Order: sequence, then C-alpha cells, then structure tokens
Amino acid sequence: MTWILQAVFVVVVAVPIFFLVRRIKQIKRNIQLGKTEDRSDRAGDRWKAMILIAFGQKKMFKKPIPAFLHMLIYVGFLVINLEVLEFLIDGLLGTHRIFAPYLGSFYNIAMNFFEFLALGVLISCIAFLIRRNIIRVPRFNKPEMKGWPALDGNLILIIECILMLAILKMNAADQILQSRGVAGYVDTGSLMISSMLIPIMKGFSDSMLIIVERGAWWFHIIGIFSFAVYVTYSKHLHIFLAFPNTYYSNLEPKGKIHNMNAVTTEVKSMLGMPVENAGDPPQEVGTFGAKDATDLSWKSLMEAYSCTECGRCTSECPANQTGKKLSPRKIMMDTRDRIEEIGAGKGEGKSLLNDFITKEEINACTSCNACTEACPINIDPLSIILEMKRYVAMEESGSPASWNSMFSNIETNFAPWKFSPTDRFNWAQDLNDKN
Repeated sequence: MTWILQAVFVVVVAVPIFFLVRRIKQIKRNIQLGKTEDRSDRAGDRWKAMILIAFGQKKMFKKPIPAFLHMLIYVGFLVINLEVLEFLIDGLLGTHRIFAPYLGSFYNIAMNFFEFLALGVLISCIAFLIRRNIIRVPRFNKPEMKGWPALDGNLILIIECILMLAILKMNAADQILQSRGVAGYVDTGSLMISSMLIPIMKGFSDSMLIIVERGAWWFHIIGIFSFAVYVTYSKHLHIFLAFPNTYYSNLEPKGKIHNMNAVTTEVKSMLGMPVENAGDPPQEVGTFGAKDATDLSWKSLMEAYSCTECGRCTSECPANQTGKKLSPRKIMMDTRDRIEEIGAGKGEGKSLLNDFITKEEINACTSCNACTEACPINIDPLSIILEMKRYVAMEESGSPASWNSMFSNIETNFAPWKFSPTDRFNWAQDLNDKN
C-alpha cells in the first residue's frame, strides 16, 4: 500500500510541475517578444534595489497597516513553505514527519513558529478580504477591476485561508493520534495554535482522525502545487517576478526621459554637433514609438507580468484623480493581456494602441512619474505611455492640434510659444523702462 501512495504522490507532484514549467517557458517567450534593452549596468545598485524593494518591501511601508499585513503573508509564504520540504520527503519515502527524530525539541519550536505564522497569514487574508469586499477600498473598485481581476484577488486570499486551515487541522488531528499512541505518529510535543482545534475532534475514532490528518496532508500538497500553477496566470505572479523586476529597474532619475537614438543622431547632425560613430552607415529605423506590445522593450513586458494590480499607481495619478480615463494600472493590465494574446497566436489585426489603450488615456498623462514612484516593485507605466505617445505623434501625426503647434514652436523658436527667441525678454525691457 505504501508504494502505491508513493507512486500517486509522484504523479500528483509531477503533473503540476510539468504545467508549471511549460507556463514559465511561455511567459519567458512572451517577454522576449519585446525589443532589446540593456539593463546590465551598475550591478551593485541593482542588487541594492532588489534587496530593499523586493525583499525588504521598502516602498510598501508608505501605507503601514496594509504593509504590515502583507509582510505577515510574505514571511509566512517563505517560511511555512519550508515545511513543504518535509512533506515532499515524506511523500517520496513513505515516512511521516521525517525531521522530528533528528531535530528533537527544536522541531516543536519550529512547528509552533510555523503555526503562529499560519495564524498571521490567516488573519491578514481575512483582513484583506474585508478591505476588498466590505470596506471596499476605492483603488480596488476602479472600472478595470471588475470581473476576473476582482475574482482573482479574492480567490487567492480564500485559497491561502483554506491552506492555512488545512495545516492547523492536520496538526490538531496529528496531536490526538500521537497522544493515543497510534503507530507511525511521532511525538512532536504540544502545538499552541492547532491545539485549540483538538476539542472539536476529540471524540473522533482513530480511523476518522487518520482520514482527517491524511486528507489535510494530501489537500495541502495538491493545493500548494496547484496554487503554483495558478499563480502564473494570476496577478500574484509578482511573488516571483518582483525580484528580477526590481533588479532590472530603471536606475536613472525619474524625471529623465530616454531619448530615441535615431532622432538624437539626426538632430545633432542638423545642428552640426559631433555624432558618435559618424562614419558608420545610418541605422535603419523601423517605427518610432510603440503601436503594439511587441514594439515595447522586454523590460516593459516583464513589468506587465509583474504588476500586482494593487492600484497604488492609479490612486496617485493626478489625471485619474480628476476624472480622466487614464489608469496606469490598466495600462499594465492591457499590455499583459495583449502580449498574452500575441504569444498565443491570437488577436491578428488588433494592436495595443486603440484596441486596448485609447489615445484619450495616454493623452491624459502629465508625465509626472507619480505612478512610478508609487509602485511597490518599481514598475514604470510611464515608459509604455511615452512610447505610444511617440508613435501617435511621429508615425500618425495624430497628436492634438494644440500639441502639434507647441511641437512646431519648440522646433523653430526653441520654446512652446509662437514668438521669436530674440523677443523672449521684451517683458523685462518693459520693467526696466518703468524703473
């Protein structure tokens, strides 16, 4: 019987791992559909950004209460999954709590610590469910969060609650079986949190307790690996992508806008300024800016997959606050949906601009970088907006008439206003005349 359960266990683990690997490869291919961009410089600063922002969650603590709750879930996710290692070994070898005899009293300390974290995760998830569905925090109830995004957020929290309860339920049944001296159940000592559930199961027979304990054990294993696959289709992919995303962050000052090299070279040539590699043949320019997701850099596509949909960017956006249609969160969600569509070979004849994101949305952006500053994992929605604005202005000549007039004035008069540069300080002359 034991070898049959071991074989079943191998299948239960292998199947989700197969789908997980396949999905990871698909996401990698989709990200690589983006244009090349070098983010290999300043390795020390990049490691620092990743440690402080992704691992240390530095930017989360601008909102202390949700940050603390999120920290409980985050630490719980990292530490409690150490117990999954024991689950895996037990499942493969047909043993039960294989570490207990070797760790002695430390095993009890570790298990109590895991249970306190499990309780913290449970409380935090319930608090987040209340914030989303009862208090209805405004940033979770924007138009782009209707339907699947809202359901996805709730599903993750509910699944995490069920998984934590399964651990506590398993440990409670295990303790009763230990106290009755049932064969195979090693004495691990009292566990403070799960002990509270013992009175509920005290009257169960040994066979029923074994069914409860084993059922919870199998449920947790299946749940963990199914959850890992589900996460790759969910906004909670940021659990994994937050680390590379912050490592490859834009380290330039937030007000610095990346110039297009082809345009910069052309302008320098017109002004008689020295141009790097002037003797090389001119580079062929495909299109200016971005019309579709594949016109964006791979980093922008990684950011689309990394987006947590927390809405901090949108809640800080001045355009959104004044009733404009622009939502930086929606920009990232639309980019992810579009590259998923392209990666699946669908959506032919469609494009990110117009079919997913409208000109009205991008034209509302003031380029203030409030969204980038607010993001807990350094996602930069502005870079996508700017690339689409460049496409509209330079490929379609579709910018608003007032903008085109301003562009023309800057080109000819070096200022947004339509008067000669030589007249720029006439107002000051009037002041001198009055004095």
